[in-house]
Amino acid sequence: MATPVPSPPDPAPPRLELRGICKRFPGVVVNDGVDLAVRAGEIHALLGENGAGKSTLMKIVHGVLAADAGTILWEGRPVRIGSPGEARRLGIGMVFQHFALFESLTVAENVALGLETRETVEALSTRVRAVSDGYGLAIQPDRHVHELSVGERQRVEIIRCLLGAPKLIILDEPTSVLAPNEALALFDVLRRLRDEGCSILYISHKLDEIRRVCDRASVLRGGRLVATVDPRQESARSLARLMIGVEPPDLTERRRTEEDGVGPLLEVAGLDLDRDDPRGTDLRDVSLAVRGGEILGLAGVAGNGQNALMRALSGERRVSRPDTIRIGGTAAGLLGPRARRDLGLAVVPEERLGQGAVPDLTLADNALLSAYRHGGLVRRGLVRHGRARHFAGRVMETFNVIARGHGAEARSLSGGNLQKFIIGREILQQPRVLVAAHPTWGVDAGSAAAIHQALVDLRDQGAAILVISQDLDELYTLSDRIAVIASGRVSESRPTHTVTAEDIGVLMGGLFDDGKVAQAGGGPAHVA
Repeated sequence: MATPVPSPPDPAPPRLELRGICKRFPGVVVNDGVDLAVRAGEIHALLGENGAGKSTLMKIVHGVLAADAGTILWEGRPVRIGSPGEARRLGIGMVFQHFALFESLTVAENVALGLETRETVEALSTRVRAVSDGYGLAIQPDRHVHELSVGERQRVEIIRCLLGAPKLIILDEPTSVLAPNEALALFDVLRRLRDEGCSILYISHKLDEIRRVCDRASVLRGGRLVATVDPRQESARSLARLMIGVEPPDLTERRRTEEDGVGPLLEVAGLDLDRDDPRGTDLRDVSLAVRGGEILGLAGVAGNGQNALMRALSGERRVSRPDTIRIGGTAAGLLGPRARRDLGLAVVPEERLGQGAVPDLTLADNALLSAYRHGGLVRRGLVRHGRARHFAGRVMETFNVIARGHGAEARSLSGGNLQKFIIGREILQQPRVLVAAHPTWGVDAGSAAAIHQALVDLRDQGAAILVISQDLDELYTLSDRIAVIASGRVSESRPTHTVTAEDIGVLMGGLFDDGKVAQAGGGPAHVA
């Protein structure tokens, strides 16, 4: 049962108050009379599924969009926020999920681009150091962005925001690319800002961290505010229930996989692969095995060799020896992507548009990209368009993909809906082996639960599944065993119930059982 949070008597008005905010686009009401109040000195979470209206509401607050109706009050007085510049002048800053940094410029130069200032780079560097030291956001202003880890890049965005002396900071999925120790450090910064009187609007799909760090949480569903609760008095399941309107499935009871008699369907043995990208990571002596009927989770901070491993497994890059990779017992190291799919492999790549789907093609045509041999979509070299449309329709129906039908272009879908389509396209082919990178990246709680259930169902049908993810909650929910990739090497796997978040954090830092992991190929270990 959700615990309502009454507003205590307080003579001071909320720092930000939204009254009856409405926003319509052709054919859809995105925000429907939303009321929201954020107090001074609180961390306030904004929850909701994809399409619930969170992003639109924040764009209205940040001056990117104008509301069709309703009132915005800033510290008790009505205001009109016509642009991000006006928002910054009021004291509203925003740190986006996707960083807007130029890799060839230094930290100070990037900060200067985001501020309305005539300071010299040298003077600004002094201010960057002061904020960096004051908040424990260690960063050197003269370093180039391309040298920085993902966690360090986020620090640059936060410092740039703090230099504008904001009274309200909007954070969009702030921990989606952070290691556990980096997320804990960020939480410390947020609590300090709160204690100094700053207000923080916190958008995240990670319900456990919202319960850990937020003082209040407002939930949007279908464009309307349905509840404001104290997340510390809620469970992750009760918050998910508020977001999706129904009881989420419980996947914590994993079917135990019996090792005896169940052989590995995916094997990697002593894989070495030099990077083909100057900023990539070499793979060194990578070994892993996934049995039929189990899910192996591979944790790691972005940039530690995940992309190279995915390309090696999918067949995009061939390896030197055929027996380095085996699929269903068959040596596949020299086989291409089509031959590996013939062995029963399916792949969900990290990049949706460009790798998982072609932006300008319809969903029916995108279904053909990997499923053309499934269900007779192609016969004697000719595409059977009716069957392709039917298959795309099955994916949309089974995985609740919101789109204008199978004729919609992939680029027209939201990120979460496109992810559901790609996942569904692969799962409905009933593969023997599925390799999925970040299967619920940017997907709301309800859709994530549906994807997780589909992966568990596929596992229980005997498939071997490798899930590569930075989301530890996801890995703990899904995995029978967990391993970690760091600096191009993979740790030994362990049963999930024996591994703590602290254990994973240590491994992400490169401290395997055999000592400090070497910097593979001289590249950086992307851990701050």
